[in-house]
Amino acid sequence: MPTISQRGKVMPPSPIRKLVPFAEAAKKKGVKVYHLNIGQPDIETPKQILDAVRHSDFKILEYSHSAGNESYRRKLVEYYKRFDIAVNHNQIIVTTGGSEAILFAFMACLDPGDEIIVPEPFYANYNGFAVEAEVKIKTITANISTGFALPAMEDFEKAITPRTKAILICNPNNPTGYLYSKEEMEVLKTLCLKHNLYLFSDEAYREFCYSGKHFSAANLEGMDNNVILMDTISKRYSACGGRIGAFVTKNQEVLDATMKFAQARLSPPSFAQIAGEAAVDLPADYFDGIKAEYQSRRDLLVKMLNEIPGVFCPNPGGAFYAMAQLPIDDSDKFCQWILEHFQYEGQTVMMAPATGFYATAGLGLNEVRLAYVLNLEDIRSAMISLAEALKVYPGRTAIK
Repeated sequence: MPTISQRGKVMPPSPIRKLVPFAEAAKKKGVKVYHLNIGQPDIETPKQILDAVRHSDFKILEYSHSAGNESYRRKLVEYYKRFDIAVNHNQIIVTTGGSEAILFAFMACLDPGDEIIVPEPFYANYNGFAVEAEVKIKTITANISTGFALPAMEDFEKAITPRTKAILICNPNNPTGYLYSKEEMEVLKTLCLKHNLYLFSDEAYREFCYSGKHFSAANLEGMDNNVILMDTISKRYSACGGRIGAFVTKNQEVLDATMKFAQARLSPPSFAQIAGEAAVDLPADYFDGIKAEYQSRRDLLVKMLNEIPGVFCPNPGGAFYAMAQLPIDDSDKFCQWILEHFQYEGQTVMMAPATGFYATAGLGLNEVRLAYVLNLEDIRSAMISLAEALKVYPGRTAIK
């Protein structure tokens, strides 16, 4: 019997989706499951975006340019200008979701065996992209006690080796919701210039900032050849299924290399580019109501979590995720148990165990990630169920 590749063997499963069978089994028993495990917003995709696709009129669904439709890339230039990010359309490559932008960055900028430093906890799929590109993720730990602020420069310095080629951040952060300040971004600039490193910046949640202003890596002066911006419309416009993203840099050598990968996969999805182009033309106040809704959800979630005995949840500054510390022995066991063996008034909660967002063994055992992508009534009910579950969970630990 032929064997699978070593790459296939070590490719990690999604820690966010691994509990799906237990959620499905609970639903079959008639239990209502509140999905706080995954960043799938319940906000409706803007009608203008969907209408642009519905009303598109062409007779042949052709390949687009490998870099993406020029009309869309020019629209993205307008979009980035709103954030004082000055790029031209030739410095943007449209990708199949933000995922492909991340993979392109890894493959165009690093060789097999090279290292990327990432503050943990981090978006779990970075692990998968690293396996695909045969590069190594090295982590430095951010602590829940500081709200997951950027670790000290000294921690980065200790982690840098001759194989280190990049630092990767997500800002605002998934899974913690932490919003990096301008001062923290300047620390990363100092490190990258000193050690000749790339700064990969995943800015999928740029619009969703509640406690401060977003400062893009692309706004760092003197970093044109170091910064690679990775972007997506998925969360921004509640269009996760569109699978359209962007790879943005002013480094021409990197752009030339990345274009070869873009050509190899031919072109990004055509209908999603039409959707993305329409999204740029949404009213200027579109995000005002969306942000206010997410902020009210965040405020309720964090308040109710911190009212549960033994629970601590820092107030996230952006995105739509929160990491909470619970009085439990093992977050993987707890998140399975609450689906498999618990219900309160016919309801239970699905969360993501935090272990999947850490690379350091033993971290995240008493933490979970919650995505506040449900309405206020559902969040309230979910938190009541969680509070009741913690009262009877067999692996509950002593409250410190």
